[in-house]
Amino acid sequence: MNTNIWTAFWTSKKSDRSKEHVPTELLTHGANVVVKWVDSCETCLEDGNKPCKCGIDNEKLQLEVKNEVAEAEVHALRGNSSFLQSVMNMIGMLIGLGQLSTPYALENGGWVSAFLLVALGFTCAYTSHLLGKCLANNPKARNYTDIGYHAFGSRGQAIATAFIYLEIFMALVSYTISLHDNLNIVFLGTHLQFPWARHLSTSQVLTVFAVLVALPSLWLRDLSSISFLSTGGIIMSLMIFVTVACTAIFGGVAANHAIPALQLQNIPHISGLYMFSFAGHIVFPDIHRAMKDPSKFTKVSIVSFTFVTLLYTSLGFMGAKLFGPGVNSQITLSMPRSLVFTKIALWATVLTPMTKYALEFAPFAIQLEHRFLYSMKSQTKMIVRGTIGSILLLIILVLALSVPYFEYVLGLTGSLVGVAIIIIFPAVFYIKIFWNQISKPILVLHVVLIALGSVLGVSGTISSLKLLVENFKGIHH
Repeated sequence: MNTNIWTAFWTSKKSDRSKEHVPTELLTHGANVVVKWVDSCETCLEDGNKPCKCGIDNEKLQLEVKNEVAEAEVHALRGNSSFLQSVMNMIGMLIGLGQLSTPYALENGGWVSAFLLVALGFTCAYTSHLLGKCLANNPKARNYTDIGYHAFGSRGQAIATAFIYLEIFMALVSYTISLHDNLNIVFLGTHLQFPWARHLSTSQVLTVFAVLVALPSLWLRDLSSISFLSTGGIIMSLMIFVTVACTAIFGGVAANHAIPALQLQNIPHISGLYMFSFAGHIVFPDIHRAMKDPSKFTKVSIVSFTFVTLLYTSLGFMGAKLFGPGVNSQITLSMPRSLVFTKIALWATVLTPMTKYALEFAPFAIQLEHRFLYSMKSQTKMIVRGTIGSILLLIILVLALSVPYFEYVLGLTGSLVGVAIIIIFPAVFYIKIFWNQISKPILVLHVVLIALGSVLGVSGTISSLKLLVENFKGIHH
C-alpha cells in the first residue's frame, strides 16, 4: 500500500514536469522523506490500541514532499558562476571582432558616429536588463528561446531560434575570416605544401590547422568552465588595445589624421559593424542561469557594457587618428609589419577567434542537450554534442574560406540578425510579458527602440548586401 501511494504520487510528479529530466539528487531527497513516512506509518500500525491515521499523514506528507522536492530542485538547478566569472563571460562574449572594426567604422562614419556607438552600448545594456527581468518572471525559462515561448508561444520560440542559429552561424564565419586574414600576415612569405591541400593557399591551410586546434573547446559545456576561455579572450583584446597605443607612442606613427565629422551615406553599413560589436545577448540567459546570485545580473550587464563601450570608443578614435582613410577593416592589418607590437597584436588577433568558438556555440549546445539529449548519460551527451559542433565548425570553415569579405559579412550579421536579437526582440518580449504592469513612458521608450532598431536593421542589411555583391562581382571579373 505504501509503495502504491508513493508510486502514484511520483508518477503524477513526473507528468507535471512535462518529461523534464529529474536530477538524481531530487530522487534521493524525495526517497529520504518517504522513508520517514513509512517509518511513522509502521509505528502507527504496530500500535493496535490507537486508530491509525496514515491516510491523513499521507496527505500532509505529499504536500511536504512536493515542497521539499521543489526546494531541492531549485538548489540543484542553481548556477555556480560567481559575479566575477559572470562579468568575464559577458565581456568575453562581447569583446572581440568588434574592436578590430571600430576604427574602420569610426573613420568611415565620422567622429559623430561615435555617439551612435555609445548609444548602442547603453541600449544593449538596457535590453540585457530586460532579458534578465523576463527570466526572473518565469523561473522555468532557461534560454533566449524560452523567453520567446513565454511571450508568444511556439511561434515566438521558432522565430527566436531561427535568428539565434543564423547569428551563431554568421558570427562564426566572421571569426574564421578574421583568423584567416591575420594568419596570412603572420606567416607572410611562408609556403606550405600538402598532397591533400594542393588547391589551398598557405594561409588557408594554416586556418584549417587553427580551427582543428580549437575544435576540442566545443566539447566544453559548463559556462564556469568556459570562463577561462573568456578570460583568455579578454586578455587578447586588451593586448590588441595596448599594442595599438604603443604603436602611437613608440612606433613612429603620427596620430595626426583628421577624422571626418560625418559621412551620412556610410552610416547604414557601419551601424551593422557597431551592432555586431555588442551582439552577445543569445548567451546572456545562460550566463543569468549559471549565476549563483541571478539578482546581480543587471549589475553584471552594467559593468560589462561600460567596460566594452569605453574600450571600443577609445580604440576607435586611436585607430582612426593613426591610420586615417587607409585604416583596414581589421586594425591589426594596418599596423606597421616591422614593429614587434604588430607581431603581438597579430598573434592576439589569431588567438581571439579560437577563444570564441566555445562561447558562441554554447547556446546551441545547451538547447541541443535540453531538448534531445536529456535522457542520455553525461559521457554520451558530450560525445554527441562535440561531434555535431565539430561538423558545423568544419562547414563554417569551408564557407569562410570561400567568402573572404570580413567587413561586409560582419556588417550584414549585425544588421540582418544582430539588431533583432540585441534590441528588437528584448523590447517586444518585455512588452508582451509585462503588458499589464508596464507604464506608458516605458512603453513609448520600447516602441521607439523597436522603430529605430528596425530602421537601422533594414537600411544596414540593404547597404551591406549591396557592398558584398559588388565586391564579389568585382573579384570574379
